[in-house]
Amino acid sequence: MNPIAQPIPLIQTSPARVRRRSIQGLLTPLYQLAETSEHLLAGSCGSFRSGAEEFSLARFIFDGPRGGGESIRLGIFAGIHGDEPEGTIALVRFLTELAGAPALAAGYRIYAYPVCNPTGYEDDTREARGGKDLNREFWKSSLEPEVCLLEGELWKHAFHGIINLHSDDTSDGLYGFVHGPDLSKDLLRPALWAAEQHLSRNQRVVIDGFAARQGLIDGGYPGILAAPADAQPMPFQLTFETPQDAPVHLQVEAHIAALKCILAEYRTVIALGQNI
Repeated sequence: MNPIAQPIPLIQTSPARVRRRSIQGLLTPLYQLAETSEHLLAGSCGSFRSGAEEFSLARFIFDGPRGGGESIRLGIFAGIHGDEPEGTIALVRFLTELAGAPALAAGYRIYAYPVCNPTGYEDDTREARGGKDLNREFWKSSLEPEVCLLEGELWKHAFHGIINLHSDDTSDGLYGFVHGPDLSKDLLRPALWAAEQHLSRNQRVVIDGFAARQGLIDGGYPGILAAPADAQPMPFQLTFETPQDAPVHLQVEAHIAALKCILAEYRTVIALGQNI
């Protein structure tokens, strides 16, 4: 008598996580540069666990040559969406260039966060490994550890200006969002002009669902990385976007051109204000 065949139980297995990018490989040159540079300080704003792994949220501080008064505190953030590495690469390049030409950052104390979403960067996903789009979580009592750490930085350092670097796979050109005082627009306009040396601008009247004028959008999504709503004084706040389908090296150059332009323009604004 043949035994009755028993069904083979199905074993549910999780697919192996593919590591497409190495944070260590990206940031090691900056850590090495910080060991010899008198202007660049490497560190972290905290760490968190994701599953069995521990991640550190890297922070680099670049102290430019001192100006005539208090240093301008500028926060530059990249990689809040893990599948947008172009801004991350650009910020690493930008810090490297500043180390070679510190006068570009004269009067500034720059706080740079190249990989705001470490798990998303490793996994090449927009969201963090917890499944959330971190750029919709700010100032909503979020429990996402990356958001909590970055909110702490935004509170503690009371930045005079905040710049977010992004790339957009639905855009055919450069554009940006502004928040806060009108000065934000006055800084984004020349930054777009400077970046147009490398890529064309998005001239559509609607970009990413928002009304736009010459690539400038006033407003944005709720929950984006930004200063606290009650910050006093409110810093200028810019989000700079490159078209992700463009060659990466051109996006990197466009980001760097925009950053250099903003440094120069804001320094001029401060100088004029002091002479009034």
